[in-house]
Order: sequence, then C-alpha cells, then structure tokens
Amino acid sequence: MDSALRQITERVRAALADQTPLRLRGGGSKDFHAPALAGELLDTRPLLGVVSYEPSELVVTARAGTSLAELQALLAEHGQCLPFDPPHFSTGVADGATVGGAVAAGLSGPARASVGAVRDYVLGVEILNGRAELLRFGGQVMKNVAGYDVSRLMAGSWGTLGLITEMSLKVLPVAPGEATLRFDCTQAQALQWLNTWGGQPLPLNASCWLEDAGRGSLFLRLRGAKAAVESACLRLGGERQDNARAGADWDACRDQQLPWFTDRLARPELALWRLSVPAQAPALVLPEGARGPLVEWHGALRWVQAPRSLGGALQALAAGVGGTARMFCAERDAPAAAAAVDVAVQPALAALQARLQQAFDPAGIFNPGRLQPLA
Repeated sequence: MDSALRQITERVRAALADQTPLRLRGGGSKDFHAPALAGELLDTRPLLGVVSYEPSELVVTARAGTSLAELQALLAEHGQCLPFDPPHFSTGVADGATVGGAVAAGLSGPARASVGAVRDYVLGVEILNGRAELLRFGGQVMKNVAGYDVSRLMAGSWGTLGLITEMSLKVLPVAPGEATLRFDCTQAQALQWLNTWGGQPLPLNASCWLEDAGRGSLFLRLRGAKAAVESACLRLGGERQDNARAGADWDACRDQQLPWFTDRLARPELALWRLSVPAQAPALVLPEGARGPLVEWHGALRWVQAPRSLGGALQALAAGVGGTARMFCAERDAPAAAAAVDVAVQPALAALQARLQQAFDPAGIFNPGRLQPLA
C-alpha cells in the first residue's frame, strides 16, 4: 500500500472511530448535482496514475484521482476511447474531472443509448468500504463475476457505498467513420424518425433535438465503418455538418455548455430537470413556465428548465409515460439545503438500497445526502 492510499485509509478509519461523515471528492466537477453535501472533505486526487494499459486487450486500469482528460488523451494516442463518453462538466481552463468521479457518478454522454452506460464498461474496482477495509471486485476481463457484480454496482453510487480507489475499464477502438447530419423538423417528427431508424441497420451513435428561435433541429451522429456511415448519409439525407465543428458541439452537449443550457444562467429561478422516459414516448406537453425540451438518447432523455414549483407536475408528466423526472441542477440562487427534491421510491428498491448501505457503509460516513439514483 503506497503512502497516498495509506493516508486515505487512516482518514477513513479515524472518521469511523469518531463517527465523522466524509465528503468524497475528486475534482469537484459534479458538485453542482447535489450542493447540499455534508461531512469533512476527503480529496481522492492523490490517488494518481494509470496502473496498466493493454491496448491489445482493450482494458485500462487507473487510480481514482487520475485526470479523465489525461486518460482519454492516452487512449486517443492508441486509437481507442471510452465509448460512453463521460461528461466532464468542468468550468474554466482547468478540467478537474477524474476517472473515479466519472465512475462514481455513473453519468454517460450523448452516445449512451447506442453504446451502453458507464456500468457496462466497468470490469473491476478496488474500494475502501465504510469499515476502512480495502476490497477488490471483478478483474480485467468481461467474464470474471461469480455472484453479485459489485464492481458495476459502484457505477452511479456517488461514493455512498465506498471510496473507489482504482478501477479497470473496457475500452474500444475509435470508429473509423463518423458523420453528423442535421434535419429541420418538429420534436414529434424527430421522435418518429428516431424510433423508425432505431429498428433499422444504421450506425446510429447519438442524437440531439432542440428548438432555437422557433426552429426545431435534429442532429444525428453516425459512427461505424466508413462504408456504413457513407451509405447511411445517402439514405437518410439531411445537411451534413463539418466533423471538427460538430465534434466540438457534441462535446458541448455532453458537458451542458450548449447555449440551450448556459442561457439558463440568466434565469436564476429555473432549475434543470432530467426526464428519463421510454424512447417511444410521444412529445410531452410541458406545464406553463417550463422551457424545452432538449432531447437526447434517441428520445429517452429529455432536459427541461423549470422552477422547483413545477417539480410535481414534471414528475407526474414523466410517470404518465412510464418514466421519471428529477432535478439535475438546482436554481442558481437556491440555498444549498434546498437542492433535494422528494421523489417516490418503490419500497422494494428502498429496502435493497438500505441493505446495500448496511453491508458496505453501516455507519453511514460516506457522502450522506448525496445519492440520487438516475436512470
């Protein structure tokens, strides 16, 4: 055990003895998601470095505090990537996102509906549990699980089950062909097209529909073999975009830096809501006072801007089509303690979550108040 891991282990052990809650944080790029955080800060950034990388085996093992941007740059040198394209959400010049934070948050980028979620690429993890025990789960290959797949359970746990110290991730080669098409259309037309195309052998990778100045636009990213991408472009039509410019726009969409997201800063009374619904759900009629939506994941993810007072209406609207609605970013001037929004949790799910926390962190010292499960 090296000095950085030893110091963090001792810190957890002391917190357990004193019953002192700990707030786990890497670069802090996702603190906006739950500003009402309690506990003494425990910085995971000293856990640095890529432990091993086997390009031919399509697997990389890195420590939790490793820069996400640096890891992605390393993979790019070998023509590989993290397919789920985790958001960075960093502001300013410095990119503070860490690999451990990306896994703990479990958030995926625009390609999630086509390539899968973060958890689908987690092969193994090393964690410190709430008893200050260093545990390993999984490994460096896909078929390594006997019993519960604990390593994937850590994806999206927001550090409430344990402090991820190291993880092994499956990586994939960068697709040789890529193109982005733009279509003028209404939201209803975009959803219809996406559902139709989803049942066809097309190299769909990501989609984004939004309305600007009354004009609706669907952006569709294709990735795959060059021949497949070129054939799909001819078949689908639309206006082909410059790849370099489109790539920057997709990154901005991933990190919520598109004008549709950033314009909300001029409206401090608006929160950002995330509606997870079946991709086949029709265009939703939003309550008066709500703005949007911006539609991703081929219709399954719909972002809405609305004040907290409309939370109940948005939750009922999403539930009516078999989905959920949760606040993703609080209003700009909201007090930290007001960040959470009550969401009905199924009794069976609540009981399972309670048993998991009892097993991994019985004293409840890790990230109290942080967990807000996302679909």
